[in-house]
Amino acid sequence: MSAAVLSGKELAAGIRADVRERAAVLADRGTPARLAVVTATADEASAWYVRSIASAAGKAGLECDVRDLGADATVERIRAELARLDADSAVHGVILQTPLPAGARAEELARAIGPGKDVDGANPLSLGLLAAGLPAFAPATAEAVVSLLEHHEVPLSGRRAVVVGRSTVVGKPLAHLLLDRNATVTVCHSRTADLAAVVREGEVVVAAVGRAALLTPGHIAAGAFVVDVGTNPTPDGRLVGDVDPAVAEHAGGLSPVPGGVGPVTTALLLRHTVEAAERA
Repeated sequence: MSAAVLSGKELAAGIRADVRERAAVLADRGTPARLAVVTATADEASAWYVRSIASAAGKAGLECDVRDLGADATVERIRAELARLDADSAVHGVILQTPLPAGARAEELARAIGPGKDVDGANPLSLGLLAAGLPAFAPATAEAVVSLLEHHEVPLSGRRAVVVGRSTVVGKPLAHLLLDRNATVTVCHSRTADLAAVVREGEVVVAAVGRAALLTPGHIAAGAFVVDVGTNPTPDGRLVGDVDPAVAEHAGGLSPVPGGVGPVTTALLLRHTVEAAERA
């Protein structure tokens, strides 16, 4: 048995095509969709990611402004820039890129981004709205997991789903998105006793911890569908996931790293921005 490849490339391409059409309509109306990305770091991996977002936005017909405040930016400076962009009617989506300077907390700073422009679901208010089943942008990575599973026609209703990781970026919002689709959800974390036994209960398993090869074949039940959110750099410059590739020998499906959740996440950020522009 070999796992089906849960690729995100075809799904991402479809989302980008839809975004291009909608962005063209907005541009013809004289109100082009605009995304602003605020950075305050010298981290090269972060800079590469921001460049990829800007490139994808341009190809999809969105305007993208990158505001690099420098690695020595103060909390007050970052908050002021976010507030300024939130108040700018020409800007429809705002992203605060991490990592941030020492002493700066993304959860606190993201409060300056109103839910209407919070296209990556970083404001705690957005998470609260999501939990309550009210309209809000979900964090794009969490939404990408569900979109990927649905694209590959993996049933969720009535299924037992196990999410490994409880961050506000992926784990917690993903649990709500899965519950909305009538899955029975277990969230695992660093204090979970006998992690392997708990994860083996999952018919759908999502790994979002940031630790290379954390989940091995012994963690995964035969036939389970596994989505790997991990992007862990290796010394030779590659990216590997949180799931040991050997899991593919008996899983029902496994998303690749790279090429799984990543491209869908970027595409969804663009779609969220267009949606925000359409509502403006």
